[in-house]
Amino acid sequence: MGKSFATTINCIDGRVQKPIIEFAIRQLKVDYVDLITEPGPDKVLSENKALDIIESIKRRTLVSIEKHGSKVVIIAGHHDCAANPVEKEEHCRQINEAVQSIKKWNLKVDVYGVWVNEDWKTELI
Repeated sequence: MGKSFATTINCIDGRVQKPIIEFAIRQLKVDYVDLITEPGPDKVLSENKALDIIESIKRRTLVSIEKHGSKVVIIAGHHDCAANPVEKEEHCRQINEAVQSIKKWNLKVDVYGVWVNEDWKTELI
């Protein structure tokens, strides 16, 4: 039996890697998690301005889906983000917009938004 993958689009901040990996394994029942990291990806994907960065994120996401068979993509934002220093409510708005942007890529996967709070715990958005 093959192993299952999830793809995360997450901040480069090392504090949030473990909570996101644990969320994907626990909640989505996957074996492995491919990490695509970018400073403040919720902001980047919601603003849809940095097209070169967005294209890079999309290209890396496609590798995970096409080569590892990932069936789910998670876009995450987190508390105390140096690249996107806004309040939780703004992060959540951006995460929701980023989810919609990713869905427009027509990847044929489920897309989830996740918030990592000040206690480094995950919340599904």
